[in-house]
Amino acid sequence: MQPNDDQDDLITLAHVPTEGEAATMVEALKAAGIAATMTGGFTAGFIAEAPGDISVNVFEKDRAAAEAVIREFELKNEAIDWNQIDVGEPEDD
Repeated sequence: MQPNDDQDDLITLAHVPTEGEAATMVEALKAAGIAATMTGGFTAGFIAEAPGDISVNVFEKDRAAAEAVIREFELKNEAIDWNQIDVGEPEDD
């Protein structure tokens, strides 16, 4: 068995309050060629006094590139005032 290479360690890149926000970050990372996952979605969905916490995870070796992707992601999403966006009515299935 080989010793664990620190570059292969999974690290938490960000903590976010909603599963949707985490999923969007994971997709942005994957689109940039960075393997990413999220954990904690199940418990974040419970209604409780404490907010949920969802972690976005990447490998240590991808930390610098992932941080750059997330900075750009946050800058792009900062400019969007979601209260002003009309997403229309849900479609009937």
